[in-house]
Parts: sequence; C-alpha cells; structure tokens
Amino acid sequence: MGDPKRQRKKYQSPRFPWSKSEMDAELRLLGVYGLRNKRELRIHHSMLSKYRTLARKLLAQPSEERAVSEKQILSKLTFLRVIPENSSLDDILDLSIESILQRRLQTLVFAKGLSKTSQQARQLITHGHIAIQGKSVTSPSYMVKSDEEQDIKCLITIPVEQS
Repeated sequence: MGDPKRQRKKYQSPRFPWSKSEMDAELRLLGVYGLRNKRELRIHHSMLSKYRTLARKLLAQPSEERAVSEKQILSKLTFLRVIPENSSLDDILDLSIESILQRRLQTLVFAKGLSKTSQQARQLITHGHIAIQGKSVTSPSYMVKSDEEQDIKCLITIPVEQS
C-alpha cells in the first residue's frame, strides 16, 4: 500500500504517446468501455503487460521449476475469467487489452442491462447503487471474479422513458 504521502504511479506511459494510430486506438477504447481518462486505460494495460512478462519468463524456465508459478498465474486469470479453463501460458501471451477491460464492473453492469450507457453504469457504481453479493462496490474498475458475476445487482430502479 505504501505511504499515503508518496503515491506511486501504477502504470507505464507508452513509448510513442503522440502516434496517431496509438491515440486513435486509445480514444476508441475510452469510448467503448466508458473510461474516464487514459490513465485508467494505461493502468489496465500495465496489468496486462505484467502478466505477459511473467508468462514469458516462465516459458524460459525449465518445466520442473515453473510448475507452481504457472499453476498460480493460470488459476488467477481463470478465476477472473480473463482466460478460459484448461489454458496454457501461450494463451496469456495472446491476451489483449479488451479481454481485461471486459471484466471490469462498469462493463459488466452495462452488458447485463442494468444501465443504458457505460457512462451511466459508471455513475451508478460511484454513487453506490450497484452491489455484488449484497455489498456495495464503488469502484468502476473493480475486476469481477467468475463467482461474483451472477450476483451483480442494482439497488435502485431506473425509470424508463416514455415515447
């Protein structure tokens, strides 16, 4: 957690931040997944990069040495439902940023139809109107685990517009 006075960056900046194609791809992801700013996207990108780097290092080790670590990383990503069951380390290397972003609470609230837009899903979460297993969660970037997905509930009713 660290000292509250000395906050650390939780992401790495891109190598070429002014690349037109990079900026367009980031902007598209911000709109599709309802992210507030590029920092949120880069935090998830760094998380993905961490898992992929770990998978590359494990692939370079002999099979006897990597067995425990390989099982741990695969079970963690399977529990988050980022990769399917019976996956290998090669599947971790094939992951994309979209597979991580689809497991966020904000995206799942919108996908379940509890909100009309992803921005409204974010607002419902931050205001404390979304609960997982009866507990209110106020972080839109919360990574939903596989056993929690069916327990996402909206604590209020959203009025339907009449036309």
